[in-house]
Amino acid sequence: MPKIALLPGDGIGPEVTAAAVDVLKAADEAYGLKLEFEAFPFGGNAIDSHGKPYPEETARGCLEADAILLGAIGGPKWDHVPRDVRAETGLLAIRKAHDLFANLRPAKVLPGLEHLSPLKPEIARGVDVLVIRELTGGIYFGTPRGMNAQEGWNTERYSRPEVERIARVAFEAARKRRGQVCSVDKANVLEVGEFWRKVVGEVHRDYPDVGLEHQYVDAMAMHLVTRPGRFDVVVTGNIFGDILSDLASVLPGSLGLLPSASLGAKTPLFEPVHGSAPDIAGKGIANPTAAILSAAMLLTHALDRPDVAREIEEAVSRALATNPTPDLGGKASTQEFARQVVASVHRAAV
Repeated sequence: MPKIALLPGDGIGPEVTAAAVDVLKAADEAYGLKLEFEAFPFGGNAIDSHGKPYPEETARGCLEADAILLGAIGGPKWDHVPRDVRAETGLLAIRKAHDLFANLRPAKVLPGLEHLSPLKPEIARGVDVLVIRELTGGIYFGTPRGMNAQEGWNTERYSRPEVERIARVAFEAARKRRGQVCSVDKANVLEVGEFWRKVVGEVHRDYPDVGLEHQYVDAMAMHLVTRPGRFDVVVTGNIFGDILSDLASVLPGSLGLLPSASLGAKTPLFEPVHGSAPDIAGKGIANPTAAILSAAMLLTHALDRPDVAREIEEAVSRALATNPTPDLGGKASTQEFARQVVASVHRAAV
């Protein structure tokens, strides 16, 4: 029986996670998935209860699970705690502990919802880009690093195996999509960028059926807002991926629409792109779309049930077209939106 470790987290995290779990339970009833769920403290709430964002009991539960579903973490309450126990430090720790080196963030403008995008409808129409970010290397983990009264320093570092494995994830993903990869670096001024470009090109030789182009990160930022529809799979390092995936996430019109998956050697993690939004926590108006779509990605990448994932994605599209949450101009509460998706999943299974 597949075990799902739930890390609801902080702010709106528990609300959107509950909505995603309701949809997963509906899919379980309809398709006999036999899912088991267990919740664990993580993030700010774990700092309050355990003095650390990633307690031992959570670490054990995640390692024993088949997939991890995370809500959202952090908030102003914990901004001033020591860096080594901040909520975000817990997130870096779980990525490192599970070797979650590949972060997948799809950004898709759904038909009929082009008006939600900040871009002109004719530019937003048909956008379907997958940003693949290397997640456990680069400047966020490179050494030496430090700070004193006069300066701070970090190190951007990538090894051949790190670049090769993330490149293969990108080429394999492109084979299942439209067959195009764009690798992003800063090879004109950074040695690590030149190295990245060289290794990605070498890996490409094993994928002659997939197209490859290279872009500098500054040019890519421009292209993502002027002609995003021409990109299929975008692969890049940790810091550039952090920035570009957030930029891509606004193309559909709301962070509340964007799911993500982090894949690697151990238990994969799935989470919405948005933050904990403490200003609307507890009001029942949070958009659970990203959390629900993250659950769909869980079914695809952790449980090998892309068929059920597609049913959930289609159910979400119908709910968005019928009665979305207030951030998208609708009136549905978090729970009401989830109920629409649940009902649609049940109808599709009949």
